[in-house]
Amino acid sequence: MVNLKTEEELVIIRESSQLLGKAHGEIARLVKPGVKTMALDKLAEEYIRDHGGIPSFKNYRGFPASLCISVNEIVVHGFPGSYEIKEGDIISIDCGVQYKGYHSDSAYTYPLEGVKPETLLLLERTYDSLYLGIAQAKAGNRIGDVAHAIQSYVESFGYGVVRELVGHGVGKKLHEDPEVPNYGKRGKGVKIVAGMVFAIEPMINQGTKSVVQERDGWTIRTADKKPSAHFEHMVAIHADRTEVLTTHQYIEENYSYKWRSKGQLSKMVP
Repeated sequence: MVNLKTEEELVIIRESSQLLGKAHGEIARLVKPGVKTMALDKLAEEYIRDHGGIPSFKNYRGFPASLCISVNEIVVHGFPGSYEIKEGDIISIDCGVQYKGYHSDSAYTYPLEGVKPETLLLLERTYDSLYLGIAQAKAGNRIGDVAHAIQSYVESFGYGVVRELVGHGVGKKLHEDPEVPNYGKRGKGVKIVAGMVFAIEPMINQGTKSVVQERDGWTIRTADKKPSAHFEHMVAIHADRTEVLTTHQYIEENYSYKWRSKGQLSKMVP
């Protein structure tokens, strides 16, 4: 069952999303070679709690950290730890905040300087696919329209679209209906109506769409060990417009490597 949000609920969800965006911005300052991923996690938890929030991911179904930090071929759900970030890496950071009883959720994949050109293109195109999906997330359309926009774009470059993991509704629970796949057919799936709030999160692999779950029960990596990119925004559906609730603004202000300005494809989105 899809829980439609009231205007009063949206006020709180916006506040949660802003806190999340600012937490991402603080994390962005530390994404640099030589920094251990556990340091990013510690910073995120302290910032969220200091500003009245609760890390949504920590202890969620047993997950041990506040951030999912996924490096290179790790698609999602990587554990922060002693790994030191290095030049040429890509680092996906997924974070959630619970604030006044409502969750927010967003993700961003950072390229470190020295990343391979073909991997940078993967990130640019995955980022673009997020906004192509958002453009189809409007009242009267169906979830399949969002999914098809993402899939058709990235598959035109030969990339693999992960099937096992999808976007989702967000509200009082971190994961609610509807599910929002990154693959599908136009005109199919749940009808999009005003009051819906959901996360769109393309998870796109440079090679095969196939993934493997590691023995820890969480970490998902590509089967061929090629890189994977992940970007995520939450949207609220209104009768006459779509509101992007989360923001990458603070990331892009604070991250030292201004990678999106270097590409051509990324100029299609704000």
